[in-house]
Amino acid sequence: MDSKTSTQQIGQSSIGPMIIIASLFFIFGFATWLNSLLIPYLRIACELTEVQSYFVTFAFYIAYLVMAPVSTWVLNKYGFKKGMAISLGVMAVGALLFIPAAYTRTYLIFLVGLFTMGGGLAILQTASNPYITIIGPVETAARRISIMGICNKVAGAIAPVLLGLFLNLGEADKIAKQVESMPADQYSAALDQVALQVVNPYIGIVVVLVLLAIWISRANLPEVKGDEEETADHHIVSEDKNSIWDFPHVILGFIALFMYVGVEVLAGDTIIAYGVSQGVSLDKATVFTGYTMGAMVFGYIIGIIAIPKYFTQETAMKACATLGILFTLGIVFTDGMLSLTFVALLGLANSLVWPAIWPLALKGVGRFTNAASGLLVMGIAGGAVIPLIYGQIAHMVGSHAAYWIALPCYLFILYYGIAGHKVGKKS
Repeated sequence: MDSKTSTQQIGQSSIGPMIIIASLFFIFGFATWLNSLLIPYLRIACELTEVQSYFVTFAFYIAYLVMAPVSTWVLNKYGFKKGMAISLGVMAVGALLFIPAAYTRTYLIFLVGLFTMGGGLAILQTASNPYITIIGPVETAARRISIMGICNKVAGAIAPVLLGLFLNLGEADKIAKQVESMPADQYSAALDQVALQVVNPYIGIVVVLVLLAIWISRANLPEVKGDEEETADHHIVSEDKNSIWDFPHVILGFIALFMYVGVEVLAGDTIIAYGVSQGVSLDKATVFTGYTMGAMVFGYIIGIIAIPKYFTQETAMKACATLGILFTLGIVFTDGMLSLTFVALLGLANSLVWPAIWPLALKGVGRFTNAASGLLVMGIAGGAVIPLIYGQIAHMVGSHAAYWIALPCYLFILYYGIAGHKVGKKS
């Protein structure tokens, strides 16, 4: 009864907290999709190969795997509200590391900074996703999550364009092409100046993150526990289930989420570098991630309007996976701007997969919900692995043909939507 009363009180005053959480999702999207510009930028500034440049996404997303137990510990010890403030502080430390990295032009320090920011975001993601579910009526949770997703992707569209205003990528691209004709010491000094361009924007990011951490710690956010959204029948589960490993559909859901995050990051973080490979200048290519994010926002809006009135989330997932397969074939069998358009359209194919995998994977797990959720969050590490494999393939056969890596990912997502989520479930 106390829990029910608490939930009702939360629901009555959820607008203010929703605005605060929406700002966090904006920051989450902004920090995440800066990587799409950092990949080609650091490739020039730190003189990297294509494979080495994709360690940007690896360092960032592998933090979700490594930091998953830490995230749980932080939230259990400090609660959701303090946990979110701590996560912003950790992100600020990561952003601060970009300053010594830029002055020394040391790629490893950049990667440590990215890993630290990813670790902070892992805590923020673990806290904010269930919080936005709990903060209002459970029957409207999907709509709130979609709204948060729009905040996230709008930030993702803005991030590389805004950072591009500080980074003179056109000049950096010209310097990179003069490596043979410019004396070594002069070339090194020019790259030092390119690296220093990142200092001012990241000082600004540090300041914003610190202010947000202070704001969250002092904000009137209701403290909640992680089980308010559960109903009585939620805990009912077969007695023969002793651990999360007894639920094959959860394990397959983890793989599907791993594949999904991999292709989502692939679509958003490789499109700028791919545009350059197709003959587009680097300064003009900075807007391409915005097209991918725009396609995702369009998909979110369709979901808000049409689910469940016109079709189910399960149907949406199968449709998105099918689109992903078709758009991947479009990428590899065309070239130039048409091929780039298909990369951007992957944003539409990815849009409704995340909100569909979670309910399918968590259905029927009862008291193992927290363990299942923790496993699924670890699937975000797909964003570390799939783009890195893409970079290795691109190094061998070219960035165009490397997009074949997306095809098995979408095929598995389609399998999960059709049959994988039913494996091991009782009819």
